[in-house]
Parts: sequence; structure tokens; C-alpha cells
Amino acid sequence: MKRLLALFAFLPLAALAQAPGEYVTEGGWGTLVIGPAKGGANPFKLDALGSNFHVCGLEGEIRGGKATLEGDEPKKPCIVTFKSTPTGLEVKGTEGACGQYCGMRAQFEGTYMKPAKGCAASEMKATRAAFKRHYDAKKFDEARALLEPLHAGCGKMLFWIDEGWVRNDLAITQYRLGDRAGCLKTLQPLSEDAAKTDAQLKDDYPPSDWDLYSRVVRATRANLKLCKSAAR
Repeated sequence: MKRLLALFAFLPLAALAQAPGEYVTEGGWGTLVIGPAKGGANPFKLDALGSNFHVCGLEGEIRGGKATLEGDEPKKPCIVTFKSTPTGLEVKGTEGACGQYCGMRAQFEGTYMKPAKGCAASEMKATRAAFKRHYDAKKFDEARALLEPLHAGCGKMLFWIDEGWVRNDLAITQYRLGDRAGCLKTLQPLSEDAAKTDAQLKDDYPPSDWDLYSRVVRATRANLKLCKSAAR
């Protein structure tokens, strides 16, 4: 009986470690997709994005919670472990053996969470596309109804550049609906950077990061100006 209880206690962890589906890190910098089991193994694909848009890319098969990939040296394989946690999977790689799968400023280790309904990368992309269609058609109520729940429920799963754009999209929609106070509140976390000059901000970011973030900052400045002038 004790052996059976021990076996049943272990099964949920093993199942979670290989549960098919999409997992994402907080901040949206890493995405892990695990496929259905085939031949005793689950195929997986992991992509991670680091500073200056250096990336990691790993693919293989998970067997018994581990994936063995070619390492940096012939006799030292890159072993990636997938350990269950209360929120998803803790992913780690063999120290010093997995470098070939990442750029210099990127790494893939971390907690990959099972996203809530509507928060998977594909779902958020679809929601943002639907928002744009409504916004372009001047259906601002419908547009806000799509974006507010995404930002409130999935904001922590968004990559920081995307989160900045979602804030701006929501803020300008609030402005179109006459909600100036809401617009200012939505943009508040970006307002400190918006108040600085490009020259002051540029040195704080690697070149590729700044190239994208500078567009978010400029949009924030424009939208803050609109909402502040309308609120007077």
C-alpha cells in the first residue's frame, strides 16, 4: 500500500513535467512549447529573448523530465531539466554545457508558467489583432473591452516592449472615449521615462533595445500630451 501511495504521489509531478502545452515566463522573455508524448518522449521547443535581442533556441525530446542535447564539448552534453513547481516548470541547463544555444546576453533558465486562459502568446496576439480592427473601425468601446482584460490579466506575461505598446493602445482608446483620467493612469508607469530626453535615456539601454523602446517612449509622450491637454 505504501508503495502504491508513493507511486500515486509521484504521478502528478511526472505528468506535469511532460504536460503538453505552452508555458511562458513572467515578463514574456521565454516561451516553452511541449508537444504530445510519442514513443515515451515529449518533443519540446524553447525560445528565450535576452538583452540587445540576443536569443536562445533549444529543441529536443523530454524523457523522464530531462532532455539531452549536444553540448559545447563532445563529452559534456547539455542536459536540460524540467522540474514541476506550483505554477509550472522550473527549467535548468547543465552549467557550462549549453552555451551554444544562446547569444551572449541571453539565457533560458527560469520558471515557465502555464498561462491563464487568454494569456498564451498566440491568444494575446489574436486579441491585439482584434483590438486593432475595432479601433481602426472607431469601435472604441469594443476595442477597450478587448484590451482592458488582456492588460489586467496577462500584463505580467507580456514582454516589456509589448507591455508598453499595450499601455499606449489602451490609453489612446480611453482618450477617444473621453476617459482622460484613465488614460493618464494607464500611462503613469511610463511617464518617468517619457519626461526624459532621448539623450538621457539612450545610454541606459543596449542599441537594439533602445531602437524599439524609443518608439514606445515617443508614443507615450504624444499620448500624455493629448490626455493632459484634454484634462484641463
